Amino acid sequence: MTTETALFTVRRAESSLAPSFPPFGQFIGGAFVPSSSSETVDIVNPATEEVLTQVPGGTVEDVDAAVAAAVAAKDAWAAKTPRDRSAVLLKIADIIEANRELFETLEAANTGKPAAVAEDDISSAIDTFRFSAGAARAYSTLGADDYAENHTSVVHREPVGVVGVITPWNYPLLMAAWKIAPILGAGNTLVLKPSEQTPLTTLKLAELIADVVPAGVINIVTGPGRVVGNRLSEHPDVDLVAITGSVGSGQKVAAAAAGSVKRVHLELGGKAPVVVFADADLEAAAKGVRSAGFWNGGQECGAACRVLVHESVAEKFTELLVREISEITIGAPGADDAEIGSMISKAHYERVLVALDEIRKDGLTIAVGGNAIDGPGYFIEPTVVTNVPAGAAITSNEIFGPVVSVETFSNDEEAITRANETIYGLAASVWTKDSARSLTIPRKLDFGTVWVNSHLVIATEMPWGGFKGSGYGRDLSSYALDDFSRTKHVMYNRG
Repeated sequence: MTTETALFTVRRAESSLAPSFPPFGQFIGGAFVPSSSSETVDIVNPATEEVLTQVPGGTVEDVDAAVAAAVAAKDAWAAKTPRDRSAVLLKIADIIEANRELFETLEAANTGKPAAVAEDDISSAIDTFRFSAGAARAYSTLGADDYAENHTSVVHREPVGVVGVITPWNYPLLMAAWKIAPILGAGNTLVLKPSEQTPLTTLKLAELIADVVPAGVINIVTGPGRVVGNRLSEHPDVDLVAITGSVGSGQKVAAAAAGSVKRVHLELGGKAPVVVFADADLEAAAKGVRSAGFWNGGQECGAACRVLVHESVAEKFTELLVREISEITIGAPGADDAEIGSMISKAHYERVLVALDEIRKDGLTIAVGGNAIDGPGYFIEPTVVTNVPAGAAITSNEIFGPVVSVETFSNDEEAITRANETIYGLAASVWTKDSARSLTIPRKLDFGTVWVNSHLVIATEMPWGGFKGSGYGRDLSSYALDDFSRTKHVMYNRG
């Protein structure tokens, strides 16, 4: 069955998915327990608008109970050897692997993701736990030695203690893995607040690993950010708060954390420029934007959403890009060969549509797409906006949907200046066949990750994080374990 629009159709599965839901309750001290409130949150399948289930609304008292459980467990977990903590992380990876289909089905139902994206999310989560298991055993630091006369110095790497974690709705299980794995690997305990819209796979993970992870090491409290997230950020017994979310959410977390002078780890928004030079392989660049600009429906902080192309090849590139985007397939979970799915929620769907209305009011050209697709579900056509002038709102505002803009530049210096003229500094890409340019341009771009002739390729061994408004701190790689650790210098007088 399909829903017709002028150009795009929504593919739908013949039969609906049958996900396995986690138990109802807050996961505190190694078990699901009742919330202190009777408030609940509806969990909706955004591809069908069906209410799947409910989870507890969450309260300050729930957070306090979870933090107390994490505090009670932290000394015993920190005392374990890296080998023992590594073994637990490997068991978690094995459990996800053994239940891959369950997690993929549940994630797709809760987020509207197509199969390819859900499969990639689960595979990446597994790899994150396995990498962190190895990295936990391979810290490197200064060797013990005499750095002052007659004094021997030893540097100890310690866990920070209890970490509060706030994860987003766009990659629920994967972003939980990006935090849980290095936090546990470094010897900390944690309390995690998943997005109130997409908590199901995180709760399911807790259910399946309850017998593997000691009680209190992982705790999960569902509920709204203004209650659960704020309490985590301000709680005096939480030693560090880590969030993946919007710039506004990160600012609120940092402000709340300032009261107790705790560390914060912020992975926030992005507006990734794709700089296409005249000598680039234009077909490859267009295909790269098709993949990286519309992956997960563009609900991706590193999405290739802002193309800057040299004016001499802009017409040809735009023609290639429009052709590529016109061929994108849209589908609900369970549909065959869908590239993009729905927006995450009605509220976000409406935000993206408002952004498209503003684009029209600004007089910009929508070369393809630009419309909602009739329901059920929160689907929007993949969209390319062309002839975008310098300084237009779309060049700086993060739409976080299936919308890519195209603007032009005339020389290398202008390309660098224009790419950097954003509050964000998460990711960018450079497309060129010139080896000298491929070395010099990335050094001048103010972004935490810069790809050359590709975009949105992630390696677990490499750090992920941004500059400027995109936050600070690094996920993935051994740098993540550093971020969730503290160093202590002990000096022995031998004189």
